[in-house]
Amino acid sequence: MKFSIGGSLKLAFRPWVEGLENIPADGPAILASNHLSFSDSFFLPAVLDRKVTFIAKAEYFTSPGVKGRLTAAFFKGVGQLPVDRSGARGAGEAAIKAGIEVIEGGGLFGIYPEGTRSPDGRLYRGKPGGLARVALATGAPVIPVAMIDTEKIQPPGKVVPKLMRPGIRIGKPLDFSRYQGMEHDRFILRSVTDEVMYEIMKLSGQEYVDIYATAAKRQIAEAEKAEKAAAKAAEKAAEKAEKAAAKAAEKAAEKAEKAAEAEKPDTEETTGRPAA
Repeated sequence: MKFSIGGSLKLAFRPWVEGLENIPADGPAILASNHLSFSDSFFLPAVLDRKVTFIAKAEYFTSPGVKGRLTAAFFKGVGQLPVDRSGARGAGEAAIKAGIEVIEGGGLFGIYPEGTRSPDGRLYRGKPGGLARVALATGAPVIPVAMIDTEKIQPPGKVVPKLMRPGIRIGKPLDFSRYQGMEHDRFILRSVTDEVMYEIMKLSGQEYVDIYATAAKRQIAEAEKAEKAAAKAAEKAAEKAEKAAAKAAEKAAEKAEKAAEAEKPDTEETTGRPAA
């Protein structure tokens, strides 16, 4: 199924690739990529001759019914590995264990150091967990990868992708074997992660933001919420001002009408005498 899906993607989207020679013909390696779109996990394996294993939510493999079985078959076919992500710490440990197993089996393990998709196309701070710990526990080389324009093909929330050419740049392998066995040193983990993110930034040309993408998403959500609240408050204020203006205009009209009545000359009807 991997070759069938990969062939279809290459035929439909014609992705361009640079640096394929940096992928080893055999043996283990970690592919560390930026993350712009849900489709990243499909385009990267599609351009490689070797299988790449990414981790995916276990729910993709356990949903009931025909749709659930088809979804599970699809994710297995493109090299996705089910991981129970319930609980933040448990999810991280499960991902690390899965990555180590792939590497020990001589495979290619794909991971997104940012931990989630970029909310705005910029590159965010890498999380010093899965990537660095798998690399230091196994001694496997880390190959930086940059996905280009995939967020334009399938933005978050969009079901039908836009037909256009995405790009993939693959950098030279990074060797962290000098730190092997130090996977529990948080300063080393941070250093390894930052070095990988710097290489991804150079490959992708993205603007780098030194906060986590999850924090950026919260900030964006809070800003949108505040903007909606401000717009609603402004709308209510405008309605209140409009009602006040209408009421003031009505009172002014009534006052003007009474003043006009008061200025009318006396008539026979009001004085009993003919008007002069």
